[in-house]
Amino acid sequence: MHLKILLPSHIFADKTGVKRIVAETREGSFGLLPNRLDCVAAITAGILVYETPSEGEVYVALDEGVLVKTGANVSISVRRAMGGANLSQLRQAVEQEFSQLNAQEKDVRSVMAKLETGFLRQFASFQHD
Repeated sequence: MHLKILLPSHIFADKTGVKRIVAETREGSFGLLPNRLDCVAAITAGILVYETPSEGEVYVALDEGVLVKTGANVSISVRRAMGGANLSQLRQAVEQEFSQLNAQEKDVRSVMAKLETGFLRQFASFQHD
């Protein structure tokens, strides 16, 4: 199979000769082999595993996104992806990266809540006038 992992800004991985792929969805993990029927799946944040003859098993942490299999081509489109030499190193890197993102998301949510509150107050004052 031919695997492409696409990020918004660039192609993260472009691998040929992939023997198998294991991805995660809300319903659980599923595997893709070369002769599997074409499909589309919404994948959740998790670990993608693929295997090639030259590299063996490769682990990639993915954000949620979409997987499309058409013939021998598998395209995965996600916002973020991170590769690692082994699962423990990958897990540590993902935990560090996601903890930073969670802090940023909390800051953004706080600012948005303040903006919404200000908007609602102004809207309410217009209704009373």
